[in-house]
Amino acid sequence: MTIVTIWPILAAGVANVIIGWIWYHPKVFGTTWMRLSNITPEMAERGKKKMPVSIIVSIIAAMIMAWAMNYIGIAFQIYDWVGAVFELALWSWLGFVVPVMLGSVLWEQRPLKLYFINVFYWLVSFIVMALILVLGSQTLIAGSYSYDVQGDPNTQYLGE
Repeated sequence: MTIVTIWPILAAGVANVIIGWIWYHPKVFGTTWMRLSNITPEMAERGKKKMPVSIIVSIIAAMIMAWAMNYIGIAFQIYDWVGAVFELALWSWLGFVVPVMLGSVLWEQRPLKLYFINVFYWLVSFIVMALILVLGSQTLIAGSYSYDVQGDPNTQYLGE
């Protein structure tokens, strides 16, 4: 009975990377992030050679997160934008990102400011991803864009 809507998952993965480009741009938080992460301009320049692979891997990783968020949304029957923001995005962020990334401050001695830059990036990203997943699953034609992960031909799709 569980369905997975492919296009919103792909869109959420791409959105995550786009938000990262904006968030970590030098005119937003990029310069501060580089300084707090001890990344020199030379290191950043060398990293540009790996950029295509990094982008592809980032999109795949974000799609895996979106896939998991989609399952949580289905399990808790979150079908509206308010639920997407407050139930899916906020609780996923607060329950998984905030405590896990706190280890970088506690054990790696990373600056607290760097922690906040990173965790709030994930909050914004989770909100956008959750909105794409919830609203996208409502607007797509289920038969064309979705498939039943359990193979049940009698599956009822969202909105039917």
